[in-house]
Amino acid sequence: MGQKKLIRFAEIATFPNVLQYPSGMPGNWAAFFKNANPITLELACGKGEYAVGLGKLFPNRNFLGVDLKGNRIWVGARKALEEGLSNVAFVRTQIDKITDYFSAGEVKEIWITFPDPQLRTSKDKKRLTHPVFLRRYQQILSADGYIHLKTDSPDLYDFTKKVIELYNLKLLEDIPDVYAFRQTNPELQIVTHYEGLDIAGSRKVHYLRFGLTDGLNAVIDKELHDWVRNEPIKAVQKFD
Repeated sequence: MGQKKLIRFAEIATFPNVLQYPSGMPGNWAAFFKNANPITLELACGKGEYAVGLGKLFPNRNFLGVDLKGNRIWVGARKALEEGLSNVAFVRTQIDKITDYFSAGEVKEIWITFPDPQLRTSKDKKRLTHPVFLRRYQQILSADGYIHLKTDSPDLYDFTKKVIELYNLKLLEDIPDVYAFRQTNPELQIVTHYEGLDIAGSRKVHYLRFGLTDGLNAVIDKELHDWVRNEPIKAVQKFD
């Protein structure tokens, strides 16, 4: 590990807005934030651009960036501290352990912004909008909660739409090209590090907002996997 990363890891251990693999948090986030405002998660938050950006837009809501890479979390956590955003914090952990940190219905919204699309067919279950993950989110989302996906990967966008269709989820908003949409809300104008890089080379950003239902039947997973196996890849993305 490089010296810069070591320094950042040491620093985030002292940040009051960073929790690393915390215990005893389900049901206790109101005490942590010192208010009972709704909680929004940014999963695979990287440098936390969305957690910080949303925190500025909505001071009466709480935002948590979740990622495993502490050197990236350091960027967003430090910015939130510098800007006095007491409604923004970060949790360093694996996303597949997300149910360890929240009680049922404790989360209002989830943002998934420019995640690794995991394009290999053998890795489709690692896509953050795969039902394997959606079932975890369902355990912590409120009944009226929903999920946002913002991605420049046409493959992840199409995959998620297929998931919504197959599992009869509630599609609330579908914007195929955010840049071409003239009535974009302020939330979609936040730009992440990866968005600026245009890794997919598509020059398009896709957006979906959807709600979960009780219909995430695992029996359908095979049908989804067969669809992935037969669907041609539109773009190749590389993440460091």
